Amino acid sequence: MSVWFGDVSDVDFASMRGGTLIENLGIEVTEVRDDALVGRMPVDARTVQPAGVLHGGASVALAETLASWAGHLAVDRERFHAVGQEINANHIRPVSSGWVTATATPAAIGRRSHVWEIRIADDAGRLVCISRCTLAIIEQRSTYAPPEDRSVG
Repeated sequence: MSVWFGDVSDVDFASMRGGTLIENLGIEVTEVRDDALVGRMPVDARTVQPAGVLHGGASVALAETLASWAGHLAVDRERFHAVGQEINANHIRPVSSGWVTATATPAAIGRRSHVWEIRIADDAGRLVCISRCTLAIIEQRSTYAPPEDRSVG
């Protein structure tokens, strides 16, 4: 049974990421499963710290992106919008190259809040970071949109 609200096959993540931190970090959604959202991010000059390993903040940005998009898919997007409320992360091991893949699964999906668990792994499948993100579900039409349809300011 799917955790998503309605048909999510037409959600265009690529256009929504345009002109955002998500695009700048190279984050992309790779799979929408019935019970999880999967995405990836490169470990490169955009995402590493001065020591040459994945920056913890980049891992958190990846985790919150996947959680927020998962929340977006799990609500009636004509009536509700998911916004980040709290996030934590435990960094397990360093990564210096390749890609990291994040999988967001629901820990709790309520009417007014969601909690998502995000596990980030390296190319070898080893756990790099585990995060938990709480989303507030607010009663307003979702404002996720491609750059040309966004109001800024």
